[in-house]
Amino acid sequence: MADARDLLDAGERLGPEELRTLQLERLRASLLHAYEHVPFYRESFDKAGVRPEDCRSLADLARFPFTTKAGLRANYPYGMFAVPRERIRRLHASSGTTGLPTLVGYTDNDLSMWADMVARSIRAAGGRPGDVVHVAYGYGLFTGGLGAHYGAERLGCTVVPASGGMTARQVRLIQDLEPGVIMVTPSYMLTLLDEFERQGVDPRETALRVGIFGAEPWTEQMRREIEERFAIDAVDIYGLSEVVGPGVAQECVETKDGLTVWEDHFYPEVVDPITGEVLPEGERGELVFTSLTKEAMPIVRYRTRDLTRLLPGTARVFRRMEKISGRSDDLVILRGVNLFPTQIEEIVLRTPGVAPHFQLRLTREGRMDSLTVRAEARPGATPEAREAAVRSIATEVKNGIGVSVDVEIVEPESLERSVGKIRRIVDLRPRDSGQG
Repeated sequence: MADARDLLDAGERLGPEELRTLQLERLRASLLHAYEHVPFYRESFDKAGVRPEDCRSLADLARFPFTTKAGLRANYPYGMFAVPRERIRRLHASSGTTGLPTLVGYTDNDLSMWADMVARSIRAAGGRPGDVVHVAYGYGLFTGGLGAHYGAERLGCTVVPASGGMTARQVRLIQDLEPGVIMVTPSYMLTLLDEFERQGVDPRETALRVGIFGAEPWTEQMRREIEERFAIDAVDIYGLSEVVGPGVAQECVETKDGLTVWEDHFYPEVVDPITGEVLPEGERGELVFTSLTKEAMPIVRYRTRDLTRLLPGTARVFRRMEKISGRSDDLVILRGVNLFPTQIEEIVLRTPGVAPHFQLRLTREGRMDSLTVRAEARPGATPEAREAAVRSIATEVKNGIGVSVDVEIVEPESLERSVGKIRRIVDLRPRDSGQG
């Protein structure tokens, strides 16, 4: 049997010192590329009193200003590009539902690097050349579908471009085409599970052995449910369009101990969400990324709003990040209590009769904010089971998080979905009200 290291690419074989040397070389080049070709970066660097040559060590990156989604939107559509528009081979956009999207572009080299990183990710997850890969991420401006697709092809896999929707047909394709790998949002994987059971098909009897899940936060409890009910390894993939798309970081199947960041191409930092101060390794805060090799749209210290912490590498030389625990902009402050959707998810997942699909609806009556947890019933759940679920969720939220909420159990598949994801927070409070 081949040694496991025989499967690693050149970047994964770097030693720690080789990696740091490469990162600094690429970082300095990327900062110079951004400064010379993107007016936004020239202005922001000048305003902060720094120039690319001031970056003499990796720690010096902290001297440079952040990039935010607002900055990207202010330069929509092409203002963030560092190459002539004629060199752009593809455009993608964020899947945000409000305001202008964030538009991203890719040169030929960018697309090739992206495919390499997704191929590396699939291999780290347990996929191998020759596997059939069922891609159920949405195709289109969202980076998930095409990102997974070209990465799987780069690895040498056979791709089933199923996209999202038409759930009954997807179950049939999984049975007939016998994919070994599925790439999909975790919430849609559970929708597929419901459809398997509706059709009377045992999901443990498929050819699937690996599920690569991303595009939304998910919990260890959801991992256990998926692994037990599908008899597969469930691993996490991370990415965002502003940095490249899926394939920025990947959980390795042999350890399942957090996402290995491909930091030969994407340099991570974790900062205090309030002060912006860089936090020591191991402290939880907001994830920030700087691209090291992108041509079309270099990104410098992009504030992802995702909350995690950085840890030493295990399966690879690269550092790991914990599963995303939530987003700083998804924090709900309800009557003085901090609450994240993932806390509600853990409660919903262990409630009998309820599917792992839920939504939080914020309203305001007078001066008081209210939160309603709307969770989908499992198919076939009795009225008694639904009533018990209402009581159980309300009690667990009160006891575990410390705040009172209303609970509604709604019909299966009745919550609105977009690109395979349910919109987790619906804020119906008046526009001039803050979280309180």
